[in-house]
Amino acid sequence: MTGFGRGQASGPDAAVTVEVRSVNKRHLDVSVRGPRGLSEHELAIKEAIKGQFDRGQFRVSVDVRGQSSSILPVGPEKARSIAEALRALREAADIQAPVTLDHVLDVAHRFLDDPKESAAPAISDEVWADVQAALRDALGRLGAMRADEGAALHEDMTERLDALASLLETVEERAPVRVDEAQSLLRARLSDLMNDDRLDRDRLATEIAVLADKLDVHEECVRLQSHIRQFREALNDDEPAGRRLKFIMQEMLREVNTIGAKANDATISEHAVQMKEIIEQLREQIRNVE
Repeated sequence: MTGFGRGQASGPDAAVTVEVRSVNKRHLDVSVRGPRGLSEHELAIKEAIKGQFDRGQFRVSVDVRGQSSSILPVGPEKARSIAEALRALREAADIQAPVTLDHVLDVAHRFLDDPKESAAPAISDEVWADVQAALRDALGRLGAMRADEGAALHEDMTERLDALASLLETVEERAPVRVDEAQSLLRARLSDLMNDDRLDRDRLATEIAVLADKLDVHEECVRLQSHIRQFREALNDDEPAGRRLKFIMQEMLREVNTIGAKANDATISEHAVQMKEIIEQLREQIRNVE
């Protein structure tokens, strides 16, 4: 399911903003983008998301502003030097665009990092506490958004299941009538042969019974009813049910295909097509279910 959450927290050293975006994915995939000093806490951020969600692609963005310059690639003096150098280059190249802070930081990242120096210093414990608070807020908002989407999906799929069950009820009413009609039609066509002594009446009765069995879709309807009930139970389960719903949906489609193939009846075939359309709609919605 898709979702977005933003959380903010501030302290004496920094103002922190955390944004988390999620889209549907079969497995859990988390990436974190933030200041270099946050790298040692990246695993903790991923674990926080893993503790709340089982699947999905999550993109976490951490913005720390107003902290001491230790988290930045340059200090004020070096930043002024870079800006002056960039302005000189701009004038030499007759470029009208202004020099911005983004340009200064980009130059610092690209050209002034010393590979011999140790990694950027970690953020302070106070700032990390602010990041954690903002992350909790962001995940709470994202979870609420996903819950709203889940409720809408639940309502939509429940309505589709109701429509599927209604069509199945009509098929169940029609199926035995169809069998009786086929038997009656066969008897009518063979009535002229019934007086022929060469005709094996027992064999004829057997063939009629076989025909009825081939046309009978009672077992398929019973199994489909069971799958619909299991689908409803999975929808109302508090545990993640995406994979379970996908499996049940595949079994539902299998039964509907068999009903359509066996019935040899225009009415039942039409209802089977409509049921397959509903199941395909359910398939699309299941992709968004955790």
